[in-house]
Amino acid sequence: MNLKKIPAGVRRAFWKVFGFWPERKRWMLIPVLTVASFLFIAAALILIFSRGLPSLTVLEHYDPMLATRIYSADGRVLKQLYMENRQEVRLEQVPENMIQAVLATEDRRFFQHWGFDLRRFFKAVYVDVTTLSKRQGAGTITGQLARQLYLSLEKTWGRKIREALTAIQIERTYSKHEILEMYLNHMYFENRAYGVQAAAQRYFGKNVEDLRTEESAVLVGILRSPANYSPIKHPDVALGRRNLILSNMFNAGFLTQAEADSLKSLPMNVLDKPDDDADTIAPYFCEYVRQRLEAKYGVGVVTDGLSIYTTLDSRIQACAEKAIRDKLPQLEATVQRKLLNRREFTEWVKATHRDPAEMREILRDTTYLDSLMAAKARLQVAMVVLDPSNGNILAMVGGRDFAESKFNRAVQAKRQPGSAFKPVVYTVAIDNGYPPCFELLNQPVVVPMVDGTVWRPKNYYEDTGGPTTLREAIKRSLNLVSIRLVQEVIPPEKVASFAKHWGFTTPIDAYYAIALGVFEVIPMELVSAFTAFPNGGVVVDPTAVLRVEDKNGNLLEEAAPRSREIFSEATAYIMTSMLRDVVDHGTGYATRSAYHFQRPAGGKTGTTNDFTDAWFVGFTPQICAGVWVGFDDKRISLGNKQSGAVVALPIWAPFMKMVYDTLQLPEADFKQPADVAWVKICETSKKLAGEFCPATRYEVFRKDLAPTDPCDVHRSHGSEQAAPENVF
Repeated sequence: MNLKKIPAGVRRAFWKVFGFWPERKRWMLIPVLTVASFLFIAAALILIFSRGLPSLTVLEHYDPMLATRIYSADGRVLKQLYMENRQEVRLEQVPENMIQAVLATEDRRFFQHWGFDLRRFFKAVYVDVTTLSKRQGAGTITGQLARQLYLSLEKTWGRKIREALTAIQIERTYSKHEILEMYLNHMYFENRAYGVQAAAQRYFGKNVEDLRTEESAVLVGILRSPANYSPIKHPDVALGRRNLILSNMFNAGFLTQAEADSLKSLPMNVLDKPDDDADTIAPYFCEYVRQRLEAKYGVGVVTDGLSIYTTLDSRIQACAEKAIRDKLPQLEATVQRKLLNRREFTEWVKATHRDPAEMREILRDTTYLDSLMAAKARLQVAMVVLDPSNGNILAMVGGRDFAESKFNRAVQAKRQPGSAFKPVVYTVAIDNGYPPCFELLNQPVVVPMVDGTVWRPKNYYEDTGGPTTLREAIKRSLNLVSIRLVQEVIPPEKVASFAKHWGFTTPIDAYYAIALGVFEVIPMELVSAFTAFPNGGVVVDPTAVLRVEDKNGNLLEEAAPRSREIFSEATAYIMTSMLRDVVDHGTGYATRSAYHFQRPAGGKTGTTNDFTDAWFVGFTPQICAGVWVGFDDKRISLGNKQSGAVVALPIWAPFMKMVYDTLQLPEADFKQPADVAWVKICETSKKLAGEFCPATRYEVFRKDLAPTDPCDVHRSHGSEQAAPENVF
């Protein structure tokens, strides 16, 4: 190379930079040009790989996906909703042993480098070149965070350069304290756990601040390769990895040899089933809440770390689930046995010819029959529990098994209420001035149907009788009197309109069969309607969510219950007295006699004409609850005489007793309003009882409609007699 041919300008520039011009020392030009070339190439690579890296604005706004938590009214976590199960914690909450384990294993020079560790980098290059592989990593904690946040996980030199550049930029943006906090909150720990808090709860069932050293070592061991070092999937490998982490902590000076050896001898004690969703409390309710809030917040309901505070009481929910769990299998066995006895299962049998011999063979195969019943005749249940004073949903069961069926029968099913709808019909009569002692004939009736056919309903026991009071009719659930009520006293159009105002949203046609509940209702709406009785004629729309807060505790929304007065306090009290008779002396009497629930309560059984649906809806001053039992397939009957009193009440009554015993709720009775009065009347004339009346009783009236004339049947001259304020 002829150095004299190089332009003078280049030579002068070289002289200014390096302080000499190699006129006679040409060999010195080679390393100088090499360094210059290296710097040029490095600058070019930086320029090339800097394209597409996150901007400073992006780096300054770290916003990870966080798990949303649904809380019960009594402070328990019902469920977590997430795309990435992550809960942010401050670095101050993380125990020192966790930080030490991370530093000892992932980046011992974390506090000395500026995001890129040259020493580890050259070591990695040497190992990769000498082994002709990409085995050695040179990543720092900051680099790992950069990779997880913004880059891919591919093992290429291009990605490593981008990682280093991003790490340097992160170090310029955040302090070491902030970087370490972000790292611990962001990293993936397998089994759907993101961040140390979720990992601590997932694997050890505790908060991160409670982790012991050996537990922290287990979690840090997962970071290198979550799938390979999962203590759930590969416990032996994970144990070895944990012990390596403990050795690293010894080598880094965080543990003594004796401490490390002692900790290595301990078992991991990882939870057996960290992925099991069966631990979710009230799964149907939680899904109900999620769906409602998703309409408002979109995907944010599972990514923004919201805190959702609900009305549900986990103790009442536990009572509901236990009452169902204790009774439903027994009920199902009874119903399935009836199906077998009636041969109603034969259409489910996949056979070419169902001749008698073949059916006898099938009947002998108990294993086949059990599987057939399990597949086709799974008895289902729905239960809703409300606070009548404010509409709060205290408990919800939408089916026997959420894992088996996500269909929420409490709010999505539409079923015939049968006699459970009668209180609506009777309320219209009472609110229009007819007293409980008003009489109608308990005699056969003919009911024209919408399709032109004729229906001749019967009472449950197919009995008939003479004049029967409204109180007696609802107590015994007499179909014939109820039909006569809409035929002779209250037009069905008025009942249908009243029901719509009350809150029923399903179609209710205005024809005479409305008195027997032959249309469909949603269980939640039927239970909500019953809350008007203990709540003085006022219905409060069911409420599930009390408030929602963002991840920083800022209030996003708060419940604003909507209430409306459906009927007067007097009507509510009179109907409550009639429905209390159902429980004390009528179709709901098993509540008292068999299940020994003695608190003041009213309620109503419900059974459809073909025993497809069974109901019991009842209330106390503090709680209103309803139970539905039936099959999803509406063609399957529960069986003859499988009424609400036989099928649904045996769940309702033990539940109520369990709630009152568990929560130790105070004694309370239904409050009597000032505009009603209990009056002693003659059973025959329904006028004021006199001394010669052979049969008398107290009846409740609106004061402006109470009888004032003495009985004229028994030649008495009685007058209105004093009655206790509340004869309940």
